[in-house]
Amino acid sequence: MIHDKSGVQFRQMLTEGRFYYGAELVTTRGIADASPKSKLVELGNALAADPRIGWISVTDNPGGNPMLPPDWLAHILRAKACEIVVHLTCKDLNRNALESSAWRYAAEGFNNILVLTGDLPTTGYNGVARGVFDLDSCALVSMLNSMNQGLQVPGRKGDIETLPKTDFFIGTAVSPFKRHERELMPQYFKLARKVRSGAQWVIPQLGYDMRKFHEVKLFLEWASMPRPIIGNVYLLNKTVATMFNANKIAGCVVSNQLKELAEKQAASPDKGVKFFQELAAKQLACFKGMGFAAGYLAGASKAETFFKVIELADSFAENDWKEFVKELQFPQENEFYLFEQDPTTKLGIPGKLNKQYIESLKSPAKTKNVTVGYRMARAVHKEVFTPGTTMFDAAKGIYEKLDKNKDGLLARSLHSLEFAGKAWAYGCKDCGDCSLPDCAYLCPRQSCSKCGRNGPCGGSFDGRCEMGDKDCIWTRAYDRLKYYGEAEHMLDGDALFVDGRLENTSAWANTFLGRDHSAKKK
Repeated sequence: MIHDKSGVQFRQMLTEGRFYYGAELVTTRGIADASPKSKLVELGNALAADPRIGWISVTDNPGGNPMLPPDWLAHILRAKACEIVVHLTCKDLNRNALESSAWRYAAEGFNNILVLTGDLPTTGYNGVARGVFDLDSCALVSMLNSMNQGLQVPGRKGDIETLPKTDFFIGTAVSPFKRHERELMPQYFKLARKVRSGAQWVIPQLGYDMRKFHEVKLFLEWASMPRPIIGNVYLLNKTVATMFNANKIAGCVVSNQLKELAEKQAASPDKGVKFFQELAAKQLACFKGMGFAAGYLAGASKAETFFKVIELADSFAENDWKEFVKELQFPQENEFYLFEQDPTTKLGIPGKLNKQYIESLKSPAKTKNVTVGYRMARAVHKEVFTPGTTMFDAAKGIYEKLDKNKDGLLARSLHSLEFAGKAWAYGCKDCGDCSLPDCAYLCPRQSCSKCGRNGPCGGSFDGRCEMGDKDCIWTRAYDRLKYYGEAEHMLDGDALFVDGRLENTSAWANTFLGRDHSAKKK
């Protein structure tokens, strides 16, 4: 299907009711040739000029590797009057650099932003770089949304200055391809927080289970926050299927069943080329049939391959997708689904939650994560750190007096005692802006490789952190909160921001005196 895309903005493509196709391009490491003869530029120009491609999406250092920034390529391709989406990730830049990048994009006219937390760095000059993660995707969405509303900042004369409004069309990602309930539900809850923070469109991460893709749509509708969804397709081959199956690329999932099928097809005379292209085309057809706003194709190195897959997708009969969705379900073993399955369509039933899940909420199991220490922490927080209680008011009075001489022996001694106790109990890093109550009394700086305070990233696998060295902090938090009937509200409220000014100061003092993020929570 060929659309006249001239003059059609990306946001219109996702809301006007027609199904568009987008293509992903990845920049290079090193000095790139910007001439039309460059393979990357040649590919981009061919895609941008073709009416079958509605927009081009340019990645931001994918896989944790340093590469040319996305706007380098975006500038070249914009001459073709093609809509551009630039990715913006949190792994390499702190909040000031992210804001600077956003202002640059706004000034350059690149308003379509896909916000991602980003992969952990895997390489770097003379060693592996340390990830920044000053913000996560949820906090970055909130910041861009504030810029859209007119960011308010301190003026030179001490007053509040409102900066010019931006016009970002903010996208976000979600990873529904999680095997366990304790891993999947925090993904959905974080998605809801990102939508509340200002996300305007959604793209699921990579997987090959149409039922799970469809669940993203069902969840957003069930949560009364529908958003345009872009179906995500990566053109597989044997090598890529093996990498995804082995969790070599964070957040990209290929089940054992699909891996075996890919190996079998790769042994055919054409090395599985026809099969893999048909697989991608069928996925695109399913997205259109399921009511997604668009389809997004990656993994092809030639423009002809993009076009061939799209032409194949458009060649299917109108209702072929209904059979394709039954064929394209490659779940992991014993995979959890939030919605009951329709026996006819094999997709989820709108509004009908998993019966076992509902029953488990009534009588949640006590897991190894519901420790004595956790129960004690809840009790202490309720009595001491909850505003309005007698203990809170008493502690506030004490810290108000100590705050008059912050460097005094008593204040420093109490801070040392606080830090020693929290380091022993939680692995505290003395950030001064404590999120233990937000994370079910698990320190995000100790227990999360990306210091995530707004919910899980998409990189976990089988309940384990992207690093593979520990359980995901948010699976542990979910276990704890579910036992107390609080899991469904674990990520209610606004996005959390850590104040770097409080580093190495007393978190207790900052809580009682209203200096930390908890004083700003709604």
